[in-house]
Amino acid sequence: MSDTSTLLKTWKAAQARLKAGHIDSPSIDSRLLLEAACGVSRLDILTDPYRTVTPDQAAAYDAMIDRRLKREPVSRILGRKGFWKIMLSVTPDVLSPRPDTETLLDVALAAFGPHQAFQVADLGTGSGAILLAVLAERAGATGVGTDISTEALAVARDNAANLGLEGRAAFLRTEWATGFEDQSFDLVVSNPPYIPTADIAGLDPEVRDHDPHLALDGGPDGLEAYRQLAPEIRRVLKPGGIFAVEIGWDQGEPVKALFDEAGFEDVKVVLDLGNRNRVVTNGPDPRTQAPDRSLLS
Repeated sequence: MSDTSTLLKTWKAAQARLKAGHIDSPSIDSRLLLEAACGVSRLDILTDPYRTVTPDQAAAYDAMIDRRLKREPVSRILGRKGFWKIMLSVTPDVLSPRPDTETLLDVALAAFGPHQAFQVADLGTGSGAILLAVLAERAGATGVGTDISTEALAVARDNAANLGLEGRAAFLRTEWATGFEDQSFDLVVSNPPYIPTADIAGLDPEVRDHDPHLALDGGPDGLEAYRQLAPEIRRVLKPGGIFAVEIGWDQGEPVKALFDEAGFEDVKVVLDLGNRNRVVTNGPDPRTQAPDRSLLS
């Protein structure tokens, strides 16, 4: 056996490789991959660090680390990604959900109580992340996710079934809210493409090379989706309904203006946990109306 045949030594050696390869979060990334390659938990690594790693496990782990060094995201290597409190399957057909998007959940959970019944639409649902996270937290909610990608909708349906939410979630192939009746929803959420076309080439390889460009490209100025969404969301929201859309950090004012022009009142820009503009909404600001963070404890 080599001197890297225990969980701890194998993990430390992989950390060093990732760090030398200038990979962000080398400790976390190498641990998540070790758990998958060796079929262990985080607790196993902490409480049984000298457990033997078999040659087959070591080979599988080395292959995963090689892929990460080529800037393939951990979520792509594992085929799954945690979001809010749920675990989602992800494929090359869907955007890998990011922590920044959880700001949408902060808004939604501050707007609708734990036992409230309401209908939600997630426009451009991708993996179903936002819709399914809302439904998982709000047992009285039902919803629909739309996408123009048949492949993305298949992933979303699988995720709903895996989470036991298929009875409250439907998925429809359409562009944004096309086909829905006026005043259909209490809550409309969306994480649309918002990267200016010319900026995509300069994105991190993890995003540029592994997320579908359909989910990234927001047109020449990054705002094309919002121009389409603002009047459509206005149309399908019930009176008094809430919308929340994710934005790029520098898009707060222009996106707010589009929703102002669509006839919404009290439109505001909400910051993420990194104090960057992240969501435009007519709903509560989680910074002033605390979200249901007890659910995270």
